[in-house]
Amino acid sequence: MRRRLWWMARLLVAAGLLALVARLVDAPAALALLGGASPQWLALAFGLLSAQIVLSALRWRLTADRLGHAFGAGQAIREYYLGVLANFALPGGVLGDAARAVRARHGAGLGVAVQAVVLERMAGQVALVLALIPGLLLWPGLAPWGLALAAALLVAAGGLVTGPGRRAGRIVARAWLSRGAWPAQAGLSAAILAANLGAFAACAAATGVPLPATAALVLIPLALAAMLIPVSVAGWGLREGAAALLWPLAGLSAEAGVAASIAFGLVALAAVLPGLALMLSGRHAPAA
Repeated sequence: MRRRLWWMARLLVAAGLLALVARLVDAPAALALLGGASPQWLALAFGLLSAQIVLSALRWRLTADRLGHAFGAGQAIREYYLGVLANFALPGGVLGDAARAVRARHGAGLGVAVQAVVLERMAGQVALVLALIPGLLLWPGLAPWGLALAAALLVAAGGLVTGPGRRAGRIVARAWLSRGAWPAQAGLSAAILAANLGAFAACAAATGVPLPATAALVLIPLALAAMLIPVSVAGWGLREGAAALLWPLAGLSAEAGVAASIAFGLVALAAVLPGLALMLSGRHAPAA
């Protein structure tokens, strides 16, 4: 009962935030932009978000392999789809990851399975922080503040990596920095990040208000980072509020930001539906 009430509270927060955004912007204008969205751009966003799920699964498999837990690419992709689907459906955005660790524990133990899941998610957060740096350095009028903010982000990214204790640091080094691991980790993280940013940019273009490249490098990572705050369901409301505040910084309307954000959320939901198909097929029972 407590879980159900907690989920309902998160759902109400998401609905309340969306209602607040609708009151603060011209909601009919935002819906008009969304209603006229280009199917071609939305299809591109769908393809990019589907690719990032597969690439994230491969990054998880690589991380687990470096920690001594080997499993096939097919299993990794299936389990990742189910985990992402659970993250969309359940509050907090981490319960699917926890279930993925429980399901993958066989052969290496729950401790190693949890480490692999946590480090894979941490790699995405570090990449998101680092993605802001080029945009801050190139953003017109931000110098010298852009350089200072970029330096602060580098420190923050370094803190994410070096923050764990000595034993945890050795685990991070083995998963990310061991021979042959770091080029693959860096390449996969760069591709995953590019797919996410590209999908959001494609959604903006679909609604008829494309973002300039430099603005996209700053605004999109910030809008995506807002989804990490665990008070909503799948980031709904938080992402739209962030976009409404951020898009005017690039000389664009708040309504354009909200329309792009809603389009991104809907396409992201569509991209995880293969996980639902896997669940309904009965090939994989729900995780404990």
